[in-house]
Amino acid sequence: MVVLAKAELEQIALPAAAPPTADVRAVDLSAAPGAGRAAAARALVAACEEQGFFKVTGHGVPQELVRAVEAAAAGFFELPQAEKEGGAGEPVGYGCKQIGDGGDLGWIEYLLLCLTSTGTVPAASFPFSTLPCAAAAAAAASLSEPSSPLRELLEEYAAAVRQMACAVLELMAEGLGIEPADALSRLVADAESDNMLRVNHYPPAPRPEQQAGRLLTGFGEHTDPQIISVLRSNGTTGLEIAGRDGACASVPPDADSFFINVGDALQVLTNGRFRSVKHRVVVSSERSRVSMIFFGGPPPGEMLAPLPQLLGDGSRSRYREFTWKEYKSSSHKGRLVDNRLCHFEN
Repeated sequence: MVVLAKAELEQIALPAAAPPTADVRAVDLSAAPGAGRAAAARALVAACEEQGFFKVTGHGVPQELVRAVEAAAAGFFELPQAEKEGGAGEPVGYGCKQIGDGGDLGWIEYLLLCLTSTGTVPAASFPFSTLPCAAAAAAAASLSEPSSPLRELLEEYAAAVRQMACAVLELMAEGLGIEPADALSRLVADAESDNMLRVNHYPPAPRPEQQAGRLLTGFGEHTDPQIISVLRSNGTTGLEIAGRDGACASVPPDADSFFINVGDALQVLTNGRFRSVKHRVVVSSERSRVSMIFFGGPPPGEMLAPLPQLLGDGSRSRYREFTWKEYKSSSHKGRLVDNRLCHFEN
């Protein structure tokens, strides 16, 4: 349950608007080697350059697994508040209305997990803004926290989506003409990779807000700090992406595809060629929105800088070299809307 005081509701209220529909490029991951795969790689690169956002078909993630996870997550959010906030055997880290440490609020409740090579860790148990997932896993080893059907489903889902994310990054490397083939995917596939899974629940807008025709901020405008984000939702509208002019466009739901965001780290690796997309979620519907987002991040000590293969002769590096741990810690200190990358530019 999300409960906000009147002043908090005013803080997240948005004027009624009808943004245009986003034209989202589709990339088929199942394209056969040869001309079909080459065309898919070109389409992927073009989408990353133009919008920093696209959707993938032919992804290989079983629909029955997706439906089972969505149903289990919806069931969790229907539990009494006390059980969600800290009942015995809490399966995952739970949060409500507060987003990050900078004072941002949203009409949202969520589950947050660190993903490790051996399973998951409830991120709400640890200061994830400063503690990488691998370190959190080590710290949690002594807790002997029981598993649960929900956590087991989320782990299965996360493993399938990470595999798909690696396939996207390998196709991306092919489109960019960089070698080896796992130049990008290894950053997400490593045993120490700092991957996370977030399940967001946006309840229906309160009746007075619906009657007044007002929108509420579910999740404020931001970019994702990681390399890549893979999003799936239950078919409810609300996701909006910002174009280069800053204007928002509504992303049509797609029950069969996954949406991919370029993250800040990938913008750095491509020296700004790919665009880390600003996006937000608005709430106006009478139907709940449930979305699941896999965040693919590199190992904490990984040095990030533009890839040499993407720096032509005489090209200037737009970003200084820094570790993922340094950037992740920095990214959680401000507000969602802040431009985090400006502090790492040359």
